[in-house]
Amino acid sequence: MTEPRERLRPISGGALTGWGVAGLIGGWLLHRVSESWWGTAPVVTWFQPLALVLVVLIIGGTAWATRRSLQGKAERLEPLHAVNRLVLGRACALVGALIAGGYAGYALSWLGIAGDPLAGQRVLRSAISALLGLGVCVAGLLLERACRVREDGPKP
Repeated sequence: MTEPRERLRPISGGALTGWGVAGLIGGWLLHRVSESWWGTAPVVTWFQPLALVLVVLIIGGTAWATRRSLQGKAERLEPLHAVNRLVLGRACALVGALIAGGYAGYALSWLGIAGDPLAGQRVLRSAISALLGLGVCVAGLLLERACRVREDGPKP
């Protein structure tokens, strides 16, 4: 009996693009809908970018530690932990794309609006958050890549 040759493929660029576009549309609509329903749009504080910095550092550190444990001979990574990290990396990549698109859409929705005194702050903080959302996406992709094993690796 031959063993199945199907493998889990890395996350596709199309999926990441789709989530990013969905976030872009959602972020742009958030401004319009919240102003029409509640009369004001959400304020982006410095907490959001700082929280995203923390997420990038945690996911990036996990990717680095995973790569070290799989490349090194001294420490072995349990298969269940490797699968959990793979799922975490894939989820962070998708959600990072959604966050990046959402904040970018929200920032774009404020361009050209001179009547609101907080418009400049919302654009700046949303743009920074969008870049950090992209960082979450990249860190998730690095974690996913760190979970890959070589074809010529030891057989279980």
